[in-house]
Amino acid sequence: MSGDKRCGTIAIIGAPNTGKSTLLNAVVGTKLSIVTPKVQTTRSRVLGIAIKGDAQLIFVDTPGIFVPKRRLDRAMVAAAWAGAADADVVVALVDAARGCDGDTLRILDWLKGSKRRAIAAINKIDVVKHETLLPLADEIGRSYAFERVFMISSIDGDGVGDLTDYLAAAVPAGPWLYPEDQLTDLPQRLLAAEITREQIFLQLHQELPYATMVETEAWEERKDGSVKITQNIHVRRVGQKAIVLGKGGSQLKRVGEASRLELERVLGRRVHLFLHVRVSEDWPEDRANYEAIGLDFME
Repeated sequence: MSGDKRCGTIAIIGAPNTGKSTLLNAVVGTKLSIVTPKVQTTRSRVLGIAIKGDAQLIFVDTPGIFVPKRRLDRAMVAAAWAGAADADVVVALVDAARGCDGDTLRILDWLKGSKRRAIAAINKIDVVKHETLLPLADEIGRSYAFERVFMISSIDGDGVGDLTDYLAAAVPAGPWLYPEDQLTDLPQRLLAAEITREQIFLQLHQELPYATMVETEAWEERKDGSVKITQNIHVRRVGQKAIVLGKGGSQLKRVGEASRLELERVLGRRVHLFLHVRVSEDWPEDRANYEAIGLDFME
């Protein structure tokens, strides 16, 4: 390792479901941020750390930016803007199929006002006809003074290496802020809760997932190297509890099994997972729940 180290923060911003979390997981090389087909899956800022040559790249995956309606929405969008404002470089992610929709145009307007150093990345190029990409890149390039416009597919890796190479040269010179083997600052308890919340999103296809919160209540290290994790799934209504439980507890069992397998893959050891469903009508109005996931409680 030479003495010419570089280090910087890179905020990944974009409209909901543009692939920000998939990109973060791709550049870091492991799952840190949950991914589902539903919009507004990411609720809080997730930090991922990647090493590229002599550069330490500190990526910040932010919630999707949209027009907020509820307190939780406002807190999520505020976290996204704060992540962008604090970063050395902003990566504005655009869905190749959706193009410059209303949410993306709002992001571009913010960039114009902030004059942030930014690059654009057109994501999901694997799902559109290639002849549509150059006109979209031209439109994006004319909308803001981006340093570069990249075309990538974060799900299969196309163009991601070129993007990270560019970022490694773009971040400022300076010492690394984290140990070389650290991948995130996300506490394991919160990561475990997010993995279970991901399974709720994937398996319950109604609007119910947006009414749920998962809390890791206990984390017990066992002598054999395994871990016992106890989690509470909070819902707002008795009827929602019945949906999560399923007939005879069958749905909760499926969620728990899938979450346990994913936790074992991510943690690299055996996991004993115990899930409980609680009715907590006012959980979106509880300040402590926002603090637990790193969001500001918006008055």
